[in-house]
Amino acid sequence: MSKSIYITTIEANSGKSLVSLGILRMMLNQSSKVGYFRPIINKGKNSKFDNHTNTAINFFNLDMNYEDCYAYEQSEVVELLSEGKEDDVIHNIIKKYKKLEANYDYVLIEGTDFSGEGGFTELDVNLMIAKNLGIPVLIVGAGNDKKKKDFINTMQITYNSFIQKDVDVIGVIANKIEIDEIDYVESELQKVIPNNIHIDVVPKVNFLAYPTVKEVVEELNGSVLFGNQFLDNAIGSYSTGAMQLRNYLTRIKENALVITPGDRADIILGALQANASSNYPKISGIILTGSLIPEESILKLIEGVQSTIPIISVDGGTFGISNKIGAVKPKIYATNSKKILLALDTFDKYVNVEGLTNILSSFNSDKLTPSMFQYNLLQKARVSRKHIVLPEGNDERIIEATARLQLLDIVDLTLLGDKKDIQLKANQLGLQIDLDKINVLNPQDSVHNDAFGKALFEARKHKGMTETTAHDLTRDVSYYGTLMIYNGLADGMVSGAVHTTMHTIKPALQIIKTKPGVSVVSSVFFMCLSDRVSVMGDCAVNPNPNATQLAEIALSSAASASAFGIEPKVAMLSYSSGSSGKGEEVEKVRKATEIAKSKNPDLKIEGPIQYDAAVDMSVAKTKMPESKVAGQASVLIFPDLNTGNNTYKAIQRETGALAIGPMLQGLNKPVNDLSRGCTVDDIFNTVLLTAIQANQE
Repeated sequence: MSKSIYITTIEANSGKSLVSLGILRMMLNQSSKVGYFRPIINKGKNSKFDNHTNTAINFFNLDMNYEDCYAYEQSEVVELLSEGKEDDVIHNIIKKYKKLEANYDYVLIEGTDFSGEGGFTELDVNLMIAKNLGIPVLIVGAGNDKKKKDFINTMQITYNSFIQKDVDVIGVIANKIEIDEIDYVESELQKVIPNNIHIDVVPKVNFLAYPTVKEVVEELNGSVLFGNQFLDNAIGSYSTGAMQLRNYLTRIKENALVITPGDRADIILGALQANASSNYPKISGIILTGSLIPEESILKLIEGVQSTIPIISVDGGTFGISNKIGAVKPKIYATNSKKILLALDTFDKYVNVEGLTNILSSFNSDKLTPSMFQYNLLQKARVSRKHIVLPEGNDERIIEATARLQLLDIVDLTLLGDKKDIQLKANQLGLQIDLDKINVLNPQDSVHNDAFGKALFEARKHKGMTETTAHDLTRDVSYYGTLMIYNGLADGMVSGAVHTTMHTIKPALQIIKTKPGVSVVSSVFFMCLSDRVSVMGDCAVNPNPNATQLAEIALSSAASASAFGIEPKVAMLSYSSGSSGKGEEVEKVRKATEIAKSKNPDLKIEGPIQYDAAVDMSVAKTKMPESKVAGQASVLIFPDLNTGNNTYKAIQRETGALAIGPMLQGLNKPVNDLSRGCTVDDIFNTVLLTAIQANQE
């Protein structure tokens, strides 16, 4: 039987999505088998899918079909309830839910969004469903625009309503609370809600409370004339431009949506110029009413102005359109990763995740799931804020990863490159990066070049490097980034999206050098498989290590596993297991295993051992039944680079596993190499790895 939680709300627009997303990820940290279910969905008039369901499935990549995630559409339930067919509704909901319960370790059930239809309020519908499914409830309420005493009373009444119907309530979450009222709301809730009930208070986050231009476009069925990549701009306010420009400019507020007839070229151009001016607030978008399109000469002028403002044409008068825009409510949708990431970050900061996780403790596994591993990366990186330099600042993937990292505010960043070029690419990608809050340096003309040149010369003059060569090398991004670390201006570096592995790590080997007692720099990948995370090394650096080097790689990899919450059970891989095989390569692995054991007698290590015997318990029982590692190895050490690199890539491609890394081991300061085929996720995760390594240093 799975563990399930039913999330319900006391009203519409409570911010329930933030809580649902946070708990979904919390469940995924416990198991990869997590299901999502909405008994009743509401697709909206212009959508083929329910937004909540679509977001949950696609953002978390849940192994589910959309059709299995709901039982009814809202209109169907209203009709059935009006006909007195309540039993039919409940029967079908239970049937759909039980199918999910049988296939998933955890199921999140998200309640309805409508109220007051068919004789049933939203509270009645959710009570009915939760009671019949026998699932504990988490109640979410929004306290914005309410007197706090009234809000507390409503939360208490809602809680009592569920208890009186014999529905278990595991917690209440007060959402959208003003930041200076959090403590008051929490203390008052504790007075009216029993002590054993989980209570959290989450502040109002303006960006999440604002609709986006995209939502307005969908509601009005508008036509995008310019700035399609900026439709995720948040709307902080809106105003009608029907007066003279000099008067209208005084009424523009931050993140304003400008609404004006399409023939008002003065308002359109004035708004664009105001957005570019440091003397006026930023504008989120421009809505042109009346299906009026500016004249060709004006369109040409707009097209030549680089801007982050989407311009949309809609059918309808200015007054009516303004009213429709005012009625648009914000939502979180699958493609708006910025809102989702901010929602998850807010959940982490203000919700007692550990307390909620304890509710699910009976289903905790001793295995580290991929979702849990990635979540832990985020939390570990937060421990002590580190400064990471990204030498390939002009690469689009680097810029996109930078935008995500800046949004979550986990690390300090330096991008190497031309600031104007980086800003231009960010605009073209529709990314809102504040480069004033990110250190951008150009190695071709930097204030640090002279100092770096002298430092490099001093570090390498014993190897014959001249001062001229040293100063020339400071203009190379890999040397420049490494010298930032060497001079204490950064804690770590991530590169390789454009450059080769040797180009990335050669400066580190020359300048940063290896840790005391370490003779070989090696690498590991964290392979996030469907049910576990395995550490694989060395898959990126050493072509053919000897036995001593292989032992050192094994010890470094075991230490890396421990540092990232993985119990090291090391398998020294070969083409034979135990004493069955002979040959030069097998003997190398056997000797390496003996050396590693002598240096760390407490380490669980087995070798030589074949891959299947290392990871498959049924094979292990046959080939090595007495081994404490066979069948459950978490650290897999390959005998050479050819084997390791091909194996990890084969696993990655054939199983869809996420490969995080490579993470370099053995350097005095962390420098990590990316694959030139890396994704934005690869860059994001590698930056987190690097920050965590820097924390350990």
